[in-house]
Amino acid sequence: MMWLFLTTTCLICGTLNAGRFFNLEKEANPEVWMNISEIITYNGYPSEEYKVTTQDGYILSVNRIPHGRRDTRSTGAQPVVYLQHALFADSASWLQNYANGSLGFLLADAGYDVWMGNSRGNTWSRRHKTLSVNEEEFWAFSFDEMAKYDLPGIIDFIVNKTGQEKLYFIGHSLGTTIGFAAFATMPELAQRIKMNFALSPVISLKYPTGIFTSFFLLSSSSVKSRMDVYMSHSPTGSSIQNILHIKQLYRSDEFRAYDWGSEAENMHHYNQSRPPLYDLTAMKVPTAIWVGGKDVLVTPRDVTRILPQIRNLHYFNLLPDWNHFDFIWGLDAAQRVYSKIIDLMKSFP
Repeated sequence: MMWLFLTTTCLICGTLNAGRFFNLEKEANPEVWMNISEIITYNGYPSEEYKVTTQDGYILSVNRIPHGRRDTRSTGAQPVVYLQHALFADSASWLQNYANGSLGFLLADAGYDVWMGNSRGNTWSRRHKTLSVNEEEFWAFSFDEMAKYDLPGIIDFIVNKTGQEKLYFIGHSLGTTIGFAAFATMPELAQRIKMNFALSPVISLKYPTGIFTSFFLLSSSSVKSRMDVYMSHSPTGSSIQNILHIKQLYRSDEFRAYDWGSEAENMHHYNQSRPPLYDLTAMKVPTAIWVGGKDVLVTPRDVTRILPQIRNLHYFNLLPDWNHFDFIWGLDAAQRVYSKIIDLMKSFP
């Protein structure tokens, strides 16, 4: 069963480095061996990197492309867009297609101030003010904490740095989960989002197909067996608690915070016997959603379940021939999705 877990988690949301996926030879694809800032400058763009400390002490790396290859800044302030990566991925996800087909670069060329975060626990965000990565407490987080601490901390930093009070949010896979959870529970944060763009949103996992169904049927104890060791060495890393939280979405009718496994533990963490509900109907952010017809994790059937809960849905598109990874690696992504994102941004200035 171990091979099943490792294979599935590698496939869920971008574990495979896109550069490695396309070409393993250093000479043929030098970007494989670069860090995120080097990928940006290699493609001819200005690069900035910042460290953001969250309220609970995690130190996150954030990358920025302040403008396009040719300086696209106007006399006014540039609109800001923030991109949130998937599970086991990092901010390089938005840069690993061809330069003229990568969303991060396209947004910069279109005149946007592009910011890209790295979630706690991934390769670039593995520091804490007091905890070591070798301590179990460091890894006691799921997408709950990413929504409660990481996203607000990064957005506050961006607002203070740029002077822009509002920005656009783009998420892929688990990145959308973080956004939906945060915007549904923190109205003050939601007010800072001009529009929420969700690519293959992970909220309902009631109807996954293929290998994913087998993974979700594994017992929690099987998932925990030395997984903290294995996952810490995955391409970008995450916590087992995060994996278990995603597993809790399987066959569930509700989108809730992490279930600690007993009423007593839930009472300790939440002061209630069940984890709090993420009420999507409370989210007022204008939202656009895309889903792939051949996505075996986030199936169109699952997305259809949540659409009535999105009260401010402005755009929805089903791409019948796309899978979960086409939103990042698809060679036609610029024409079929990214151009529409930029058009919608212009409609919600």
